[in-house]
Parts: sequence; structure tokens; C-alpha cells
Amino acid sequence: MPALTNRKRVLVTGGAGFLGSHLCERLLAAGNDVLCVDNFFTGSRDNVLHLLDNPHFELMRHDVTFPLYVEVDEIYNLACPASPIHYQHDPVQTTKTSVHGAINMLGLAKRVGARIMQASTSEVYGDPAVHPQPEEYWGNVNTIGPRACYDEGKRCAETLFFDYHRQHKLDIKVIRIFNTYGPRMHPNDGRVVSNFIIQALKGEPITIYGNGQQTRSFCYVDDLIEGFLRFMDTPAGVTGPINLGNPGEFTMLELAEKVIRLTRSASTIEHMPLPQDDPKQRRPDIAKARAMMQWEPAVPLDEGLDRTIAYFRGRFFS
Repeated sequence: MPALTNRKRVLVTGGAGFLGSHLCERLLAAGNDVLCVDNFFTGSRDNVLHLLDNPHFELMRHDVTFPLYVEVDEIYNLACPASPIHYQHDPVQTTKTSVHGAINMLGLAKRVGARIMQASTSEVYGDPAVHPQPEEYWGNVNTIGPRACYDEGKRCAETLFFDYHRQHKLDIKVIRIFNTYGPRMHPNDGRVVSNFIIQALKGEPITIYGNGQQTRSFCYVDDLIEGFLRFMDTPAGVTGPINLGNPGEFTMLELAEKVIRLTRSASTIEHMPLPQDDPKQRRPDIAKARAMMQWEPAVPLDEGLDRTIAYFRGRFFS
């Protein structure tokens, strides 16, 4: 057990969500005090119930669009609905969560002198005209489309982080997260992995939008959280943004066929119209993460899908 003086106080906003709950686990295992903050719009107490008896874990209901006054050493700002179904439900609130939330967490970090990490997104690249996407690419985003509340909200949050860094010398880290999957994904979040698994386990047709040739990369959650921790431990002045994701690229048809095979489902494939502004290609260039942190994903897609299918089967179909 680390000495008390070495124990960091770490704030995780969105800590009861899919990524946040896994991050809280890892931070506790590393010997930190963890304050998990969530408004439970998409997060769930169920995701952190197993942590509540840990004396070094605290759960607080709070919306980051309002200021928060706590004493912490590090902040991971993950708070924001991240799936189209949820972030388009109340697009104004989504933008406020990204922008006001960033301002409030940056203000807190400035006040207490904390290092702060922003969970940004590959969506800042929009429907990319450059493939794969390096961090230097400025993106191709529709500023007035139905996805803009999330895409532009996250882009503005990045702007705020770098302005606080330049203007106030704040110690910032910015990570751009590509598609991530694993246990504790929300079953109704409209994301492709959870959609396909739920449909396959129910024996329903698997819904593919468009011709199914659009591509995504899929990073298992444990790999992503390892990247979070490694990047947070890089020296001050290493700000990012840095891509974290799996450079393996799969079409939607390939993913659907894998899920059908791994679930042993009788599901068929059903094609639907492609949503507006849906990216046709998405794959990270992770050269910087490899060089800077010796990080790259270790869990193959089939193995990660097996673990995720087992979670959904046990949680919702047992």
C-alpha cells in the first residue's frame, strides 16, 4: 500500500459511465483516492456499485455544467453523452456539457493546480478526407448538422483546454478516443457493437446502415484505459492531442458477421438508410502513442467481442 503522502486525489467526471467506471477501478487499484462525479444521464450506479464499499472511493451526483468545488490533484474530464442517440436527445445540453463542463473543470484545475485530461473524440475529424487520421488533421465537420452538438462541442472543449494552457500555463492532456467497446456499454446507446450484440442475442435482424462498407476501428476498453493512465503520466508540457484507438479497420458487414458467429445467432442482416453525416471511414494513426508511451492495443477484436458478449448475455439474458 502506498504511503499516505503518495496517494493522489483523482476526480473522474462521468465516472459512472462505461469508460469512467473502468477508469475508477484502475485508479483505485493503483492506490489513489477517487472522487467519481456523474449526473446519471447515461452513467449508472450499477457500474460502480462494486466500488462503493472501498473507503478510498466516493460517488457524487453532480452535473458539470455547474461549478464544482473540491480539492484534487488530477482530473479526468469524461462527462458527456457519447452516442448519437443520447447526445442528440438534448443537443443544447450536449453542447453545454462539452463547453460549460470544460470551462468549469478547467477553472477547478486552475484553482487547485491540478493536472487535467480531456476525453476528446475522433468525431473532431468529422467525415474525414484524410485516412487514417493523424492528430495534425483538422477535420471535415458539418457545423450545423445533427451530430454537430457533439462534434463541435468537443472541438470547442479542445480549444478551451489549449487556451487555458497558453494563457494560464495549465497542465493539460487531450486524448482523442476512437470507437471503444467492452463490458458496461449502455445496452440502448445505439453504438454499433452493443447494437449488433443485443440484436444477435435476441435473434433479431442485425441493422446495418447503408451498404455496410463504411469502416470503424474497435478498441477494447482495457487497452484504452491503459492509454489514459500512460498519457496522464507523461511529463508536463506533453499536451497532445493524441489519438487512442485500435488501428485495425473493419467494415460494418465484417463486424456483423463476427458477432453472428461468436453469438451462434440465427440473425440475418437488414440494411437501412445511412444517417446524415455518418463518417465513411474511421481509423486512428497511433504513431505518436506508440513512440511516446509505447502504447498500442493488445486485445484482438474476437477476444474483446467474446468478453463483451459474455457481459451482455449474463447481464441482460440470464
